[in-house]
Amino acid sequence: MLVRTCCNKFISAVKSSVEYRIICKKSDFTKNIYNVNRRNFNKLEARHFQFFKDILGGERMITDQEEMRSYNEEWMRCVKGISSMALKPKTTEEVSKILKFCNDNNLAVCPYGGNTGLVGGAIPVFDEIVLSAELMNEILNVDENSGVVVCQAGCILENLDNKVAEIGLMIPLDLGAKGSCHIGGNVATNAGGLKLFRYGNLHGNVLGLEVVLADGTVLDCMSSFKKDNTGYHLKNIFIGSEGTLGFITKVALQCPPRANSITLAFLGLQNFERVLRTFKKAKQDLGEILSAFEVLDTPTMEFVNERLKMNSPIGDFPYYLLIETSGSNEEHDSDKLHQFLESCMEKELVLDGTVATEPHKINAIWSIREKIPDVFKDCGYLFCYDVSLPLENYYVLVDDMTQHMGKLAKKVFGFGHMGDSNLHLQVEVDEFTREIKNHIEPFIFERTKQLNGSISAEHGMGFLKARYLNLARPYNTVKAMENLKKLFDPSGIMNPYKVLPW
Repeated sequence: MLVRTCCNKFISAVKSSVEYRIICKKSDFTKNIYNVNRRNFNKLEARHFQFFKDILGGERMITDQEEMRSYNEEWMRCVKGISSMALKPKTTEEVSKILKFCNDNNLAVCPYGGNTGLVGGAIPVFDEIVLSAELMNEILNVDENSGVVVCQAGCILENLDNKVAEIGLMIPLDLGAKGSCHIGGNVATNAGGLKLFRYGNLHGNVLGLEVVLADGTVLDCMSSFKKDNTGYHLKNIFIGSEGTLGFITKVALQCPPRANSITLAFLGLQNFERVLRTFKKAKQDLGEILSAFEVLDTPTMEFVNERLKMNSPIGDFPYYLLIETSGSNEEHDSDKLHQFLESCMEKELVLDGTVATEPHKINAIWSIREKIPDVFKDCGYLFCYDVSLPLENYYVLVDDMTQHMGKLAKKVFGFGHMGDSNLHLQVEVDEFTREIKNHIEPFIFERTKQLNGSISAEHGMGFLKARYLNLARPYNTVKAMENLKKLFDPSGIMNPYKVLPW
């Protein structure tokens, strides 16, 4: 195979570099690994290049293959495309012209944001034109009275949060990748994150969207009202559609007040039954100030120790909880939390713990949880899964996968947003092989379904999970999705091979 020959030559040339050997070992082209058939899209011609250059100029049209590498490969290096061009528009009008031309010329398009996904949703599979939102990064308006921010889709989440913080507001979304992910990508994937338990998902916080359809039509669903019942709520169709129905260009987002007091507790527990009882008690005792409830197991903490050289601040325990409270009255919130913790200790639900109130200490403890994905790509190979499960079955899947993998896995570990039933399950192996992947899938998805769970909690379906949509949804539901795709994108140029079964 030509790809293998190229990789072997490349390895020989840079055999002193461990990083590049790992990249080659992990990153054969997606189309080869998964035996995907290219759909009947046209290939780029000189006249296509000239059209895009006339709109964007040479500096916003990337064709250099070294520069294209970052657009062709997901940060985890699990998927790899062969696109030869990335376009970087700045305005909705430019996006409209580009998509209309692509639709008229049957050219496939891959919407691209901050490249922080885990399911291959924003990376081309073949030679799709990459349409990047990275230069669409203007914050257009912040309304202090209503608490609504309006911005372009390419705004980085952390930058957006810093901006609204100037007037005492916060973005109701907090992710470990906040320093690089785009708000448009967050909306397109209906991202969840650490604070969903408190503030809800983006369907409830996005008030309006501007979207460009495949034929270049600009769909204005912008609104700054929580209540606007003028017909169908079309914006909701695009939240979580992963760029398969249109390209999001603008977002209007409701921002809650920023908390005056934040406290974080890091706790050690003996077993999952006590984790579950502690969660129920936290909801009852902490009520309106409970903003996050995260859980980690022992193998996760071992992974943190090995890869990040970070230790548990309270010693070793079978399970760990991060419980955050945020409110407006420090004395009131502190009293509630300490009463809750004292009661948990008296009932022997919690064995030990520590509480942080100073920002730098809070950040240090949160980093134990938030930095876990930062070292995923440094493993031999890590299969990452994102599921929702009934809480009574939350760790059953981890135990089942540990048993199912046996000696094939170096480590199986789970952590996640227990407050909204979202488990992140990782299977670490020495290197990727199709045999190991076939051993894991569809077992993990079938078992999730048996446990009455969802095979994708917050990362979306993307490319990697698309072929399992029929397992996750009934036939008529999948058929309705396909009909919706045909309505908005009859030629199928928008992010092909993603979400729907390929």
